[in-house]
Amino acid sequence: MTVPKSHPNGPSIAATGTQSLPGHHVRLGVEKPLKLDCGLEIADFPIAYQTYGELNADKSNAIFVCHALTGDQYLAEPHPVTGKEGWWDLMVGPGKTIDTERYFVICPNILGGCMGTFGPKEINSESGKPWGLNFPVITICDMVRCQVLLLDHLGIDKLFAVTGGSMGGMQVLEWASKYPKRLFAAIPIAAAAHHTAQNIAFHEVGRQAIMADPDWCEGDYLNQGKNPTKGLAVARMAAHITYLSDQSLHRKFGRRLQDRDALSYGFDAEFQVESYLRHQGITFVDRFDANSYLYITRAMDYFDLAANHDGNLADAFKDTPVRFCVISFTGDWLYPTEENRRIVHALNSVAANVSFAEVESDKGHDAFLLDEPEFHRLLKGFLDCAGKNKADAGNE
Repeated sequence: MTVPKSHPNGPSIAATGTQSLPGHHVRLGVEKPLKLDCGLEIADFPIAYQTYGELNADKSNAIFVCHALTGDQYLAEPHPVTGKEGWWDLMVGPGKTIDTERYFVICPNILGGCMGTFGPKEINSESGKPWGLNFPVITICDMVRCQVLLLDHLGIDKLFAVTGGSMGGMQVLEWASKYPKRLFAAIPIAAAAHHTAQNIAFHEVGRQAIMADPDWCEGDYLNQGKNPTKGLAVARMAAHITYLSDQSLHRKFGRRLQDRDALSYGFDAEFQVESYLRHQGITFVDRFDANSYLYITRAMDYFDLAANHDGNLADAFKDTPVRFCVISFTGDWLYPTEENRRIVHALNSVAANVSFAEVESDKGHDAFLLDEPEFHRLLKGFLDCAGKNKADAGNE
C-alpha cells in the first residue's frame, strides 16, 4: 500500500519480493515494524545476505562488511548476474587479509538495494506491483538499523569488527556511533562523516540523468515494461570518474585513440577513455536498478553524523569503547584524507582508541577495491592487534 508522506505515523509498509537470487534470505520486522527516519515504518520485509567462514562457538569472530553504493552482498564469490569475481575477492577468503579460516564474515545487501533486500523494485503486497517511487525515502541510519535486526536474527550480540569503504565506511561510522556496545572494532575506509556540497552535486547529476531518460516514466518503468538504461548508464559514467584519479586515468588511457590511427571528426568513442566509460555504463545497467540508485545516492547525501549532535562530530563518539582504524588514500579526491582526518580528530578529542593510516596510492577512491599491498597489510595488522587486545581483555 502507499503511505502518504505527509502522515509521519502512518501504517506500516509490508513488502514481498522474489527470493530467486542465490544466498541467504530472511524476513525482518515481522514481530515489530522498523521505524525509519522519514517517520514511516516498514514491516515483514526481506533482506538478502551472504556469509563466509564459520561462526565460532562463542560467536566472537564475526566481521560485518558494509558495501558501497554500487556493491552488494556478493563480495567474495562470482556475481550471479555478471559472473565477475566478488568486489572484495582480493580481501576476503581463506588466508587473505580478512581470513575466512579465522573470521565469520557477514555482508548484506543494503536496505533500498536491488539484490534481494527490500527496495523500490520489490513488490508491494497490496498492489502486486513494484514499489517504485512509493518506496519510503531512507537514510544511512535506516540501513544500519536494518543490519542490527539481521544481527539479532543471527543471534550475534557483539561483532568483532565492522568495516567497509566509501558508503560502507559511512555505515561503519553509524554503527560505531549508534551501537557502540554491539562491536569491538570499527574500520571505516575512504569515507567521510558527511557529504560535501561537491559530493551532493555529483550525485544530483546522476539522478537528473536517470530522470531525464524518457523510459524512467516518473519512476514507474517496471510496471510499463521499460528501463531507463541510457540515463542510468550516464549516471554510472559520471560517478565512475569520481572513483578514479587523474593519474590513474592518464596511466590507463592518456589521449590514446580507440581502434583507430587518426581522428574521425565525429562523436563515436574517439578516445579509449570514452570507450571505457561507455563500457562501465552499459555493464552497470545489467545489475542495478535505476530507482535504487536514486534512493541510495539520496541517503548518502543526507548523511551527516554531526547533525544530530548540534554539529559537534566528537559527541557522536562520546565515551565510546570501540577501537577504530581509519584509513584513507592519497589519491582519493572524492573522500580525501582531510575528511578522514576530521573523523580522527573527533575521536581523539573524546580520547577514543583510534589508529589512522594514509595509504600512498594514485588509484583514486577505488583504491580500497584494488590490489594495494600496503592497505592490505595495514588492515590485517589492525585485525591481528585488535584480536590480541580482545583476547587479553577477556583474560583479565
